[in-house]
Amino acid sequence: MTIDPEMAEIIKVFFQESREGLDAMESGLLGLGAAADSENINTIFRAAHSIKGGSATFGFAEVAAFTHGVETLLDEMRNGVRPVTSEAIQTLLQACDCLREMISAAEAERPLDRDRIAAINGDIKHILGTEAAPAPAAAAPAPSATDAPPQAASLPAGWRIGFQPVANLLRLRNEPTRMFAELKRLGALGVHADDSRLPALEALDPEACYLSWNLELTGQIARLDIDNIFDWLDSGCRLEFTEVGAPDLAPGAQSQSATAVPVFAAAADSAENAAESATKATESATKAAEPKHAMASEPPRSAPAAASPPQKPSGESGSIRVATEKVDAIINLVGELIITQSMLSGFADGVEPEDLDRLRQGLSQLARNTRELQESVMQIRMLPISFAFNRFPRIVHDLSRKLGKKVELKLEGEGTELDKTVLEKISDPLVHLVRNALDHGLETPERRLAAGKGETGTIELGAFHEGGNIIIEVRDDGAGISRAKVLQKARERQLVGPDQELTDEQVDNLIFMPGFSTAEAVSDVSGRGVGMDVVRRNIHDLGGYVQIFSKEGLGSTIRIRLPLTLAILDGQLVRVGKEIYIISLLAIVETIQVSRERLGKLAGRAEVFRLRDEYLPVVKLCELFGVAGESRSTEQGLLVVVEADGKRAGVLVDDLLAQQQVVIKSLESNFKAVAGIAGATILGDGTVALIIDVPDLIRSVAKQRVAAHAA
Repeated sequence: MTIDPEMAEIIKVFFQESREGLDAMESGLLGLGAAADSENINTIFRAAHSIKGGSATFGFAEVAAFTHGVETLLDEMRNGVRPVTSEAIQTLLQACDCLREMISAAEAERPLDRDRIAAINGDIKHILGTEAAPAPAAAAPAPSATDAPPQAASLPAGWRIGFQPVANLLRLRNEPTRMFAELKRLGALGVHADDSRLPALEALDPEACYLSWNLELTGQIARLDIDNIFDWLDSGCRLEFTEVGAPDLAPGAQSQSATAVPVFAAAADSAENAAESATKATESATKAAEPKHAMASEPPRSAPAAASPPQKPSGESGSIRVATEKVDAIINLVGELIITQSMLSGFADGVEPEDLDRLRQGLSQLARNTRELQESVMQIRMLPISFAFNRFPRIVHDLSRKLGKKVELKLEGEGTELDKTVLEKISDPLVHLVRNALDHGLETPERRLAAGKGETGTIELGAFHEGGNIIIEVRDDGAGISRAKVLQKARERQLVGPDQELTDEQVDNLIFMPGFSTAEAVSDVSGRGVGMDVVRRNIHDLGGYVQIFSKEGLGSTIRIRLPLTLAILDGQLVRVGKEIYIISLLAIVETIQVSRERLGKLAGRAEVFRLRDEYLPVVKLCELFGVAGESRSTEQGLLVVVEADGKRAGVLVDDLLAQQQVVIKSLESNFKAVAGIAGATILGDGTVALIIDVPDLIRSVAKQRVAAHAA
């Protein structure tokens, strides 16, 4: 169906909230056990019910129908009719996956995978032990036309419907006139609005619904079709149905709520006029209560699934939810800036000597307000790492079943915040690390018992702030890294020379080499030697680095250090000739004065510097970037020792300047990618300074050393 732009924005929010609901369902299902918590099941049920109602509202009939079967199973589980079994939990988890796929397909306007939908529907019906999910007893619908087609003669000539909504109907983001439009699609509709509950003007709440309605629907219509339209209503609403030509119902005979009200008198208004009058009667209240995004405001449609605007791929979300207090803080700071600007504007015509103190105070206030505004704006992009951590209970649950291992997952520091961009890009590396810990690190229950451990292994995911960085750790209590096996595999694959001696740290880091794997056979979990290489490359792309610590037989810890944000960098300004460059403080180990006795040459070409027990390759920025520097002779300059990938190099510069935070501007989007340069920034005097890409610099040095050896 065609959707106007305003509705498209609301549907976009529906997709987002549906995914959040599925996350809640999945989390709740993973927390279910033999002794199921009824509140947990209720939480899962409510999430499913919201998705069903929202899907029906926006015309995604197949999503709503699929969720109805899920909801039926959950309803029986929460009412104690059906026990909570591992089979039911696994089926419901698969149903969550299927719903994600259906929502993604609807969002991208792709066809649904009906074979998968039918298969999971069949599993749900098998658990229910019925050919079709039972309808709620309270609604008492007639058999569906798709299940047992009734003869036209067996259907009533029409229905009289009494509808009295709850007072907060509009606050719940529901619009009754859309429901009337859906009823009109089933047959001829007469509508009369009963305003007898309207209070005096001074007592009227513009967000409350005081109207009731009497509806007369003419046509041979199955009761189930009407029930589907009213299915999204709050249970506090009062409904009564009477077949046209049949005796009036006894109070509450077929009501959807425990309390019944008399059926309202029918009116002969035309559907268009009646719906229009009802719309006008509720228009002011609807506008007052209209939310920024609605979830359940329109009943199910028989039309095809609603078209949605093109979306960015998952993981590249174009929107972000911001807490109100963060927005309020920015508004307050903007007000402070306006006051400061007004104060400084008084000096536009000149400054008298006696005004210098006021000018200094104003500039100091401006600097303080700017810094606070920068911090507040950066806070808007900060999200808790729980957004990345929440996917792992399901991953561990599924993978442990496949591998036949018992695993307990512990999450720590879930409230630790980091930049949204960093959060999106760190999710895939973390998945690789957790899968690797589960597959390679943790032993089977039998091997753990033989090693004197408990049969259940532990994987811990933790996050915390350290200085201006975030530290993420993946820990396991498994077998650890067998360095002898790793070294043997590396030599078999000719990744390490037959006589080359490596330290324990160097052996541990072999697992990050491209093509390396200790798996005996390739499976869909591991064995191709690409996962850990991807991990390190992605982390380096984020400006971070990864370390590994392992003790054979006791387990391993992989530590990731990342910047809190990719937009701002704590940098050291260095001078080479007349040019200014910036090196990230995170990459700098130390700075030393060069002495002649510590210098040497590799193969007569590449210069090295002896720093304690290590020889560092020397990188001359003046030669690398073709700058007329003062320190073309290594002995005349300063050596900035930088580190990336566990490797070090010395960067030769003329002078060290200030340290400051700089805003990173991409060269690739404004010019083109330049080797050895990560980006650029604009300094306070308006000049452009280039930011050194330390990992790329060290990689280029390694290539030069290989070329020197070959020569």
